[in-house]
Amino acid sequence: MSDRFFLYDDTENTKTRFVSFVGENQRYDLAIVQSDRHYGKFLVLNMQGNRYAIIGPDDLAEEGYLEYAFQISEAEAEELKSFLTEML
Repeated sequence: MSDRFFLYDDTENTKTRFVSFVGENQRYDLAIVQSDRHYGKFLVLNMQGNRYAIIGPDDLAEEGYLEYAFQISEAEAEELKSFLTEML
């Protein structure tokens, strides 16, 4: 086997928040990871839907971003956006 070529291999301290809440349309179980890696954005993992996205305030303002990233309906995205706007 040839030598492995790494583009990067870093270790970084992170702050992770685990939060679960029930909206009008769905239950959300999220892990929200904060680090210096993504220029101030958060890594948001939806543990119910097995999806994740790197999200900052600019992404929340982008129409359709949450629907696409998490494969959820517009109503579900509004609930998630409301929570993330408060959190971020």
